Amino acid sequence: MRWFLTAILLGVISPVFSQQYQTKKGEVTFLSQAALNEFEGKSSSLQGLIDLDQNLLDFYLDLNTLDTGIGLRDKHMRENYLETEEFPFAEFTGKLSAVQKPEPGKVQQVTAIGKFKLHGVERAVTVKGTLNPQANGSLLLEAKFSIVLSDYQIEIPKLVFYELAPEQQVSLKATLTPKK
Repeated sequence: MRWFLTAILLGVISPVFSQQYQTKKGEVTFLSQAALNEFEGKSSSLQGLIDLDQNLLDFYLDLNTLDTGIGLRDKHMRENYLETEEFPFAEFTGKLSAVQKPEPGKVQQVTAIGKFKLHGVERAVTVKGTLNPQANGSLLLEAKFSIVLSDYQIEIPKLVFYELAPEQQVSLKATLTPKK
């Protein structure tokens, strides 16, 4: 009987000590630096989860939320390059380097090794960033990586080659709160 009560008690208490964090409004920015044109696209719709108990993470972005500030360019980006009707999301799933117990004010350098999926193509990537525990119990995650469009079967027509860079710089910033 005592073992039964202990098992029930642990089942109730364990989720309280879980180290899972989530975001629904993270920011993603991509920078295209081509020969004749430089522009940025942004979205505040990054969603994701970090599980510090297992050092796992999963983030995804609805590509229809990307905004470059020019409506016609956004339309062409979605229809002609990202083909968001067929491939509406970009997703990163991976494993974090060993993360120490979060303590406010102790910024940690982190590396995530995993798979990035874009335009229906999944590739292995390594992403470096920082994890900054906040006094309110949340985590601030910042990371940067680059992608080569042709690696994801995104073709750049010769007509716009000087206006759209073949390699895009991607950065993200997300405040993650403890999952309830």
